[in-house]
Amino acid sequence: MKKLLPFLLCLISFSAFTQEKFTLSGIISESETGETLIGVNVIIPSLQTGTVTNQYGYYSITLPQGEYEVIYSSIGFAAQKILISLSENRKMDLELATDTESLDEVVIETDVEKLDIRSSQMSANTLSTSTIKKIPVVLGEVDVIKAITLLPGVTSAGEGASGFNVRGGAADQNLILLDEATLYNSSHLFGFFSVFNPDAIKDLTLYKGGIPARYGGRISSVLDIYQKDGNKRQYNASGGIGLVASRLLLEGPIKKDTASFLLGGRSSYAHLFLPLFDNDNIAYFYDLNTKLSYNINENNRLFLSGYFGRDVFEISDTFANSFGNTTLNLRWNHLFTDKLFSNLSLIYSDYYYGLELKFVEFDFDSGIRNFNLKYDFIHYLSENIDLRYGINSIYYKFNPGNVTPTTEDSGINPFKLTNKYAWENAVYLDSEIELSDKISIQAGLRFSTFNRLGQDELFLYENDNPILYNSELDIYQKAKPIDTISFSRSETIKSFANLEPRFAISYLLNDNSSIKASYNRMAQYIHLISNTTSPTPFDIYAPSGKYIEPQLADQVALGYFRNFENYSLEVETFYKKVKNRLDYVDDADLIANNAVEQILLNGEARAYGLEMLFKKNTGKLQGWLAYTLSKSEQRTPGRTAIESGINNGEWYNSAWDKTHDVSVTGQYELSKKWSFGANFIFQTGIPTTFPEGQYIYNGLVVPVYEARNSSRLSPFHRLDLSATWTPKPNSEKRWKGEWVFSVYNAYDRKNAASLSFQENTDTGQNEAVRLSIFGIIPSVTYNFKF
Repeated sequence: MKKLLPFLLCLISFSAFTQEKFTLSGIISESETGETLIGVNVIIPSLQTGTVTNQYGYYSITLPQGEYEVIYSSIGFAAQKILISLSENRKMDLELATDTESLDEVVIETDVEKLDIRSSQMSANTLSTSTIKKIPVVLGEVDVIKAITLLPGVTSAGEGASGFNVRGGAADQNLILLDEATLYNSSHLFGFFSVFNPDAIKDLTLYKGGIPARYGGRISSVLDIYQKDGNKRQYNASGGIGLVASRLLLEGPIKKDTASFLLGGRSSYAHLFLPLFDNDNIAYFYDLNTKLSYNINENNRLFLSGYFGRDVFEISDTFANSFGNTTLNLRWNHLFTDKLFSNLSLIYSDYYYGLELKFVEFDFDSGIRNFNLKYDFIHYLSENIDLRYGINSIYYKFNPGNVTPTTEDSGINPFKLTNKYAWENAVYLDSEIELSDKISIQAGLRFSTFNRLGQDELFLYENDNPILYNSELDIYQKAKPIDTISFSRSETIKSFANLEPRFAISYLLNDNSSIKASYNRMAQYIHLISNTTSPTPFDIYAPSGKYIEPQLADQVALGYFRNFENYSLEVETFYKKVKNRLDYVDDADLIANNAVEQILLNGEARAYGLEMLFKKNTGKLQGWLAYTLSKSEQRTPGRTAIESGINNGEWYNSAWDKTHDVSVTGQYELSKKWSFGANFIFQTGIPTTFPEGQYIYNGLVVPVYEARNSSRLSPFHRLDLSATWTPKPNSEKRWKGEWVFSVYNAYDRKNAASLSFQENTDTGQNEAVRLSIFGIIPSVTYNFKF
């Protein structure tokens, strides 16, 4: 034993030495601007492992001691291959050059998609701003929302509408974040444009399923958008001049490589030409994007970002209204160690809607406001385990409506709908674990609570039942309140708590293909009370409370993913079930209603389908084919055996159900001067309800309608084309410009946005009238950068 002991000690020491591990970490940025890069792949081929940079450009990976070839790659940038000797913890900051400015020594050898094949994350799509800008859009205005509706599982709320539906969900079930701040209305000009200035956007990711535990509050999807930080190297300006709107973005260093600013503005001006045609109507929008970033030191960074947007719409002597979003976010990034990254955010978000009805002489305003505290941590435990955890606390104030007379003799008394207040809290833990060379998992748990806080006036009903059923007439009627009660702000009217587990797994079949599966439960405590298929400024947000239960969704998904030499294929199938889906009763009055609980019933919803995305990722011709086969339904059965419910308690198509959805998107680079883009869309017509008869009662013609949403409008299809001309692509001057010529709806398809029924005044016969919003629309835009 005495002879063996020194040998064993040496063996143990050698084993410990060979197992010693060190951390490689750093920040990846763009060489030209100093802008941090999100989602850069950091790959170690010899170990078949790697990581990606987070939303602030930071990465960390722990590896055994040794020498490694490390490849840094990101789409749109020249990859770099670096030999690193790791014998201690090492911080490696790196700058990537764009493909157009790459140097001879930069090596491009890796498949940047392989890490996505290995990752357990599924049902997520990322679009670059360069791709979005190449997609032809209406009136030449680049539109983020229109771009994501070309992806599988995503459909538009309607032509000329910027709301969107994901996997059979309603538009209000999407969480839309701009620099972590919630946007409650993503549209300009009632949906003709979206609120996102493409020049200010840095990164965009849409989660349709397998949603990480750090996100909550909505049950269908998360659209997470980050603004640029601002150029830290030199002053730049970019923008565009179009037929109906223009934009300008300024950015530059406040202190070189340390502090920067970004200021972007956008406005439409078509209304300026209306007086030339004796038209007194007004319709325009404007918005402002701002951001300040400051690198305190290598471990601390500060960001202050904001957004302000407004729409103004006026019809001469009839009415005028304005609506828009305001957000502000102060963030602090702190690096505790090379393995522990944190982000603390203080966020303010406000959505406002104001309406002046001139012919009845009163103003109406409503809105929703919140204050949000977030503290998130990313803990890189080892090369195989990453942890994310944090807390989130949101305070809400809901203004359902306020009516104010505009003149003293209007005859209208001031009327204020009762403000509502709530407090939503959550704590979460999310892990990404590589179990083996073939199996990776993502497991998380979110615990959320929602407290409906005290308000000035709450209606009480007999047996707590705000809506009654009249069996003789087979209709639902409002219950009369028996009393009202007031609460202080510190009191809780009703509280809810939910566990929201998340799980995803990936199995690597080979280096180029994998199968993935996911499950997530989501809770939504905020409801959009609306009787339209897309968001409008008249919609009212209402919190869960004494009479309204939170929506709960469970979704499972299974997918196959494969990379070819120049192509990639994604095939997914999903099933989603929703509890407590609100529906309004027939003949419901939603506007200026101080007791919406009197017109709402709890139901359920379900959606299921198959999605396919086939992409060409390289070469002069790039693009994708997306196809979705899906079904979205809901039902609201009676609360008792006597009640008929809605639609007799039977399943019926949701207003956004589209059986088939096909989109083909392509971009072709003919030369350095000319490039072309096109997209074709085909969708099954949206469900609608037609009258199937009529009768006369006391001299009035009363229509009789078929079962809810049992008919459809005609199929929707459209072809858009664009051509981009860069006059001097090789110019060394700082001013660079390009012309974008586009044609929306190239073959002038008159797609039906709605169908109404009326009596023809000449013939006295009933007739159907189809409303189409857009025909063929050519446009031209000049984009510049200097």
